[in-house]
Amino acid sequence: MIYPDRLAAGRSLGGSLLHLRASDPLVLGLPRGGVPVAAGVHAVIGGEVDILLVRKLGVPWQPELAMGAIGEGGARVINDDVIRHHGVTPDQLAVVEDLERAELERRQWILRDRPPIPLKGRSVVIVDDGMATGATVAVACEVAHLHDPRRLTVAVPVSSIEALRRIYPLADETICPLVPRVLGGVGGAYGDFHQLTDGEVLDLLHP
Repeated sequence: MIYPDRLAAGRSLGGSLLHLRASDPLVLGLPRGGVPVAAGVHAVIGGEVDILLVRKLGVPWQPELAMGAIGEGGARVINDDVIRHHGVTPDQLAVVEDLERAELERRQWILRDRPPIPLKGRSVVIVDDGMATGATVAVACEVAHLHDPRRLTVAVPVSSIEALRRIYPLADETICPLVPRVLGGVGGAYGDFHQLTDGEVLDLLHP
């Protein structure tokens, strides 16, 4: 264990992001676990804080492998190479997309009580509580780029080496203070790694 909880991890992570303070950053937490980390970062570097609602479109028989992503506002990214290599049919893609669209809309209904803060022209920081494969953060980067931010930073308290390699090409900057040689699981870096409720997420976004 390195961090007492996600909020403490965010405050610690914010110390590595002080160079962004003057850029009026928009700190985006990935629900649910990334939100308290984002709140901690925001407490240190200022700017604004919001959530980035995205859903990975996983290959049906290998869900961790992203064949695309969807986000709020109709954002949609498809990885044709993955679809072609794994022989995913249009019908199979449609089934996965329908399921993930329903979950995205459910989360949007619960977690959005105001319009999302626009990313265009902003210094955007995508925050999660850690990266094991990097798939979810990769999806978030792809969706964020559709909104034309001025600069995109990914910041996480802990990550595997493999996930960082995956993310480096997708962001202008990637910050991660803790990169163990072997990551047994993101939760191992935390004393408290409980599953957040939707209510806790909303409280963090609107204290």
